[in-house]
Amino acid sequence: MFSFQITAKNSRARTGIFTTPHGDLITPVFAPVGTQATVKTLTPEHLKDINASLVLSNTYHLYLRPGDELVRDMGGLHKFMQWHKPMLTDSGGFQVFSLAQTRKIDDDGVTFKSHIDGSTHRFTPEKSIAIQENLGADIIMAFDECSDPNDAAYSKIAMARTHRWAERSLKVKTRADQALFGILQGGVDPHLRAESANFIASLDTPGIAIGGLSVGETKEEMYSTLDVVTPLLPEGRPRYLMGVGTPEDLIQGVLRGIDIFDCVLPTRLARHHSAFAPEGRLNLMNASFSRDERPIDETCDCYACITFTRAYIRHLIVAKEFLAGTLISIHNLRALIRLMEQIRIYIAEGSFEARVPELLSQWANNAKRIKPEGHKG
Repeated sequence: MFSFQITAKNSRARTGIFTTPHGDLITPVFAPVGTQATVKTLTPEHLKDINASLVLSNTYHLYLRPGDELVRDMGGLHKFMQWHKPMLTDSGGFQVFSLAQTRKIDDDGVTFKSHIDGSTHRFTPEKSIAIQENLGADIIMAFDECSDPNDAAYSKIAMARTHRWAERSLKVKTRADQALFGILQGGVDPHLRAESANFIASLDTPGIAIGGLSVGETKEEMYSTLDVVTPLLPEGRPRYLMGVGTPEDLIQGVLRGIDIFDCVLPTRLARHHSAFAPEGRLNLMNASFSRDERPIDETCDCYACITFTRAYIRHLIVAKEFLAGTLISIHNLRALIRLMEQIRIYIAEGSFEARVPELLSQWANNAKRIKPEGHKG
């Protein structure tokens, strides 16, 4: 049910088609994050209108609420949230380590207390796969441990545990209509990352995820880690860089051979009144926009930009109307999806590598680092 065909390459950058039971993904692709079976403030129709082709949901959150068995009984995630294109779920590993109130890690799994009500739960590789099979996404992740990138000694322990958990995840997977990706770890140590890349590649999963980046390391460390990893990965399998989504990082990731990205950044920025624009990231709460008759971005084809002015959106923000978050989310997500569409054209033309400086310059003022919330590899 799954195949990946590379249709064009430009140096290490590539564009291709990843076939899934719910349709083809044209890569490289950016996926909006629908943590709790919804992309915040948006309907599935909004997502279709901005040409989203992949949505991510979260194993940890949906296990706690409403429960993976309830989602299964309601027909699975696609039917439950009325999104009928490809979906991806992460393993829950990052959330256990970042959100759980308390946790105890051992070689078998993790015992943790819910951040919602303090109740005690346990995740193992087997449990994570069972939850994801109940949820029913097209692409699922092996259970992993994300460690502090600055702790090299522990990164080695977590990497070895992640490798064992990947093998266990593969062993218990039962659904042929789900593609299980193994996840690389290893902090920012190039030797650990190379070891992890070779091990996960050897498992022959339909795709490979790169976790544990954009969690506190510098951008230079992230890019140098990708420079180590991607040349070691099989050409014929898609590569997914987990939880990374600034415009600059998308460009740099594609340049290094990444195919799939996801991030909460566009919708999180929207909830804080911030929008991507050619002149830089706009804080639309600013009084300077109160009489601004321009759209957020005159070059953008999204509903928000075609229909409304900056002045109107600022009015909604000041009036505390929810529509403000919806409109800015539509624009921010469309901006990144348009960027990926543009990149795919450049790769097909053979001009992407030469255009990277131009693209980075265009997005330079939108590149401020924002702390992620709730999703990583």
